[in-house]
Amino acid sequence: MPDTPAKLPPLTALPCFDAAARHLSFTKAAEELHLTPGAISRAVKHLEQQLDVQLFERGTRSVRLTEVGEPYAKAVRDVLDQLAAATAAATARLSGSTLNVSTSDGFAGRWLVPRLYRFRQAHGDIDVRVSTTGRLASFHGDGIDVAIRYGTGNYPGLTAEWLADEEVFPVCSPRLLKGPHALRKPADLRHHTLIRDGYPIAWADWLERAGVKGIDARSGLAFDSYTFAVQAAVQGEGVVLGRTMLVADDLAAGRLVRPFKQALKAFSSFYLVYPPEAMRQRKVKAFKEWLLEEMRNSV
Repeated sequence: MPDTPAKLPPLTALPCFDAAARHLSFTKAAEELHLTPGAISRAVKHLEQQLDVQLFERGTRSVRLTEVGEPYAKAVRDVLDQLAAATAAATARLSGSTLNVSTSDGFAGRWLVPRLYRFRQAHGDIDVRVSTTGRLASFHGDGIDVAIRYGTGNYPGLTAEWLADEEVFPVCSPRLLKGPHALRKPADLRHHTLIRDGYPIAWADWLERAGVKGIDARSGLAFDSYTFAVQAAVQGEGVVLGRTMLVADDLAAGRLVRPFKQALKAFSSFYLVYPPEAMRQRKVKAFKEWLLEEMRNSV
């Protein structure tokens, strides 16, 4: 007699449950999967009804896994990871030639893109698609293979490999070192335009550390894009807070200079982030090896 098929849960509900378990939030799970919180809630409720167990304890503004839900969530995550890896292997001939990289606009524009041609020279059979959306990538939901993130390295369920630390310091065009208001000491910044972007360490932090008072840190030019902020500094529009990795090429080429020695150590670092199973793919392994080599050569 043939074996009796194993009883399976409603499979379409598992990604919803997995996302809700990782975020401990139906709202964040909905954002990741591009659904509504109500759809996530109904999927989880349907799963609980089919299993006849309670997976979440629901509070007014939060949820947490039950004693049953916690190990079940880990098992579901493992199964989804295995399924993703198996799917990647099965479709390698179709999708294996495209590497999907998620990173910030600043890192892409100021560091990655100017070097990417060397990866293409070494791996001409791998096409690269760079995504620079402002939100963190959902690897399985967005089809992202690997991400370069700026943070503390704490990404549950993902592998995070340290790439580089960062310091923050003013940089400007060499033209601003000349003239009646030449930049010679931090107090001279009062005669120049401050260029701002959305970086957590702002001008107020640097000016306070440098002991400079009487300068409005909220004034000047503001950009959402760090790439545009640096370009404005290159054009001589003002002074921007440079970040070690992202202005290295401009400093080396003489497009930008450091008028002062004072620097702030950043709270965060750059990390290469990916699901553990992603390294089974040749394209991801090749990109990691190339990236680490480029980082070593940049030091």
